[in-house]
Parts: sequence; C-alpha cells; structure tokens
Amino acid sequence: MKKYLLHLFTGIGLICIIPASSSAQNPLITNQFTADPSARVFDGRVYVYPSHDIRAQPGKGRVGWFCMEDYHVFSSADLTNWTDHGMIVSQTQVPWADPAAYSMWAPDCVFRNGKYYFYFPATVKGEGERKPFGIGVAVADKPYGPFKPQAEGIQGVRGIDPNVFMDKDGQAYLYWSQGNIYGAKLKENMLELATEPKTLGELPDKGLKEGPYMFERAGIYYLTYPHVANKTERLEYATSNSPLGPFTFKGVIMDESASGCWTNHHSIINFKNQWYLFYHDKDLSPSFDKNRSIRADSLFFEKDGTIRKVMPTLRGIGITQASGKIQIDRYNAISNNGVKVDFIDTANKFNGWMTMLNGKGAWLRYNTVDFKNNPKKLSIMAMGSAGAQLAIYSGKPTGKPIARIRLKESKEWTLSNHPVINPVKGMHDLFIVSESNTPVNIDWLKFQ
Repeated sequence: MKKYLLHLFTGIGLICIIPASSSAQNPLITNQFTADPSARVFDGRVYVYPSHDIRAQPGKGRVGWFCMEDYHVFSSADLTNWTDHGMIVSQTQVPWADPAAYSMWAPDCVFRNGKYYFYFPATVKGEGERKPFGIGVAVADKPYGPFKPQAEGIQGVRGIDPNVFMDKDGQAYLYWSQGNIYGAKLKENMLELATEPKTLGELPDKGLKEGPYMFERAGIYYLTYPHVANKTERLEYATSNSPLGPFTFKGVIMDESASGCWTNHHSIINFKNQWYLFYHDKDLSPSFDKNRSIRADSLFFEKDGTIRKVMPTLRGIGITQASGKIQIDRYNAISNNGVKVDFIDTANKFNGWMTMLNGKGAWLRYNTVDFKNNPKKLSIMAMGSAGAQLAIYSGKPTGKPIARIRLKESKEWTLSNHPVINPVKGMHDLFIVSESNTPVNIDWLKFQ
C-alpha cells in the first residue's frame, strides 16, 4: 500500500526511487535493506551513506551471511522525506578490490577543498586464500556523485568501517577497526596517512569492538563504537581531549537491540541545533539479521557532557505533514490492550506495516503532525468488519475529536473519506481511538 515514484536521476543516469509520502519513521528507508548509516550535513541537507544489504544466493556471496555489493546515498532537507540518489560505488568499479567478494561494508563521506571523499572497505583481490580488507576512497564534486574510486586503497591500512573526522584546525583523521580501533592523521590530499596508526586507549578489552565514529562537542572528543559486551552489539563511547586519545570509557549510548539483531552501527550529527543518532536494526527482516534497516532517534547530552542513553522508537525523527500519508503503525505509544502491528504482506515486507485495533477504548498515539492548513476531510486506507468506529483526537484521547469515522465492511483495502468536524492548525500529536469492539486494520490516514 505504500507506493513509490520512479525518478530519473540524470546526473548519473540511474533510476532512483523517491518516497511519494512522508516517511519520517523508523526505519527511514523501506524500499531496500540498508545498514551502517554514516550521516553527514552538507549545505543544510542531511546525507546518509549506508551499506546496502542484499540476500546472498549460490554464486553470489556467502549464503546466510552479510552480502553487500554496492552503496547508495540518501538525502533529506527535513528528516522526513528521503531521496535515493541511486548507486554511487559498486564492487565491480574498484580497481584494487575483489569484484565478487560482496563485502562492501560500512562507509563514510566527508567534504574538503571542494571535493567529497567517500571512504569504504572492501576485500583486497589477489592476496591469498584469506584475503584482507583494505580501505579505499572515491572522489566526487557533489555529495551524491558521480564518485570515481582511486586506483589503490589507502596504504598502511588493513581493516573495516572507516570513519573520517575533520577537526576545527583543518586536520583530518582516519579511524577504522580490525580487532582493535585504530586512528591516524590523514594528509591534506585525504588519500594517504600522515602518521603511523595507533590504538586509542582505555576501551573495554573484551568483546568485539568495531565501527568507530568520532565527533567533537564543547572541546570534548567523543569516540563512539559498537561493542559486544554480552551477546550482541551495543553502542558505547569514550572521551578524550585529543582526537587520537588516549580515550577513557564513559558509558553506553544504546543498549543491545530488543529484536536480537546481532550488529548495530551508527553515526551522530548535529542538524539545526538538535543531535541525532543514526543506527540500524532488522525491522524489515525480523527472522534474518543480515538484512538490516537504518533508523534514527534524537540524542541528548547532560550538562556535564555525558550522553543520555538513547531509547529506540518506531516514530523516529522529523515532522509528518498532515496532508501526507500518516503511517500510524510507527507510533509513539499504544494502549496496553487492543493494538497490534503486523506486516501488510509477509511475502513482501517492503510493503510495510498495518495497525490492527480490536477493542473499544484501544488507542494509539502518533506525535508531531503539522496541520499547515485547516483540513476539511480525512482519508483513511482500512479494512474491517461493518460497524467499526474510530475517533481522531489532538493532544489527548478525549474531548472534541478532529474527526469520527464509521467504516463499512471490507475484506480488501478500501479508501474512504470522512468530514473533519473540529478543524485544527499547527503542530499536533494525534490519538487514534477505537470506539467499538469491531476489529479494523489501518494502513494510513491523511488530512485534505
């Protein structure tokens, strides 16, 4: 039920997919698998460079394992509507990489001296049975490409998960992981190390550590990373007064995923005076955690500079326009009983989710909806038994409803329109409340 528009991106001659409706929920991207999001702010727009999970097949990757052959880049001006700019680098385009390794893991991208430098790991070709990972660079004039991979990887680096940090004095640093987390200065050309690699200090010495992401705030350098402290990865951080440490462990940013997803990988940005954590989980592939999906939630600091632990949400970030499709299955809160969310089509999970209300008084809350104009009607895509009644409230689940809905019996998804009886304007949190015991399934609603 969640339709997409096809758009010809003429800059690189690729077909791109642009969501036709607001999609500021978790996961951020619902038309393909994405992981390891590296978010960056360029010219007032957020660009996210994730890795791209696909399903391995015989002769195409290792079945049952991570399988990634290329990279896409996504961007948004409002953290709500995301544009897929298409494929920017493929394993077959990198001269030094094994073109059939399917190991294009977590990347990063930075801007310097009028160029965009895209850093990525890949398996080095022709180096024995157990081939090492190298880190390469592709360069472009625009953040969405076209990117041209360099002929060789960065010399002196073996590992995965590159991250580049630009300090305020103009010095660039490269971080990566390979058993430990390493860092080194980069030369001004952004293609070579300027110093020897070094490990970065007092991090937990047990359990896998990978995926470093460095940022600075108020003179404190934050080294953040996934760490398997118990069974699966959680996000942790350490701090220092220097980009190369030594770093001292400070705490946990995000606990192990409740879904059991074995990996997590992240980035942290400040956009329009709000900090955000980008990360991933297995929303669109709950039974197979090698096909992941990127997410984002707000991040906050305490007065002493420590990071407040981030609790994952379905609602995610951004503002939803009332005139767009409001996917209420990505809720902020639900009643204790009578509400369930499931896939619309278990054979094609990219079709997204539906909300099932069953029981009088069952409710769902969806935050931050912008009513720019006073709407006159409410459209809802739903199916259910005859007599199902709903009410839509603003701010709290009582009082004067924005609209009341009485649905006809339908065994298929049906679009129906209903009058707005108490118009609203501005920003509102919505409550969708069942006023009958009749079951109803809802895909989306919108105001017009």
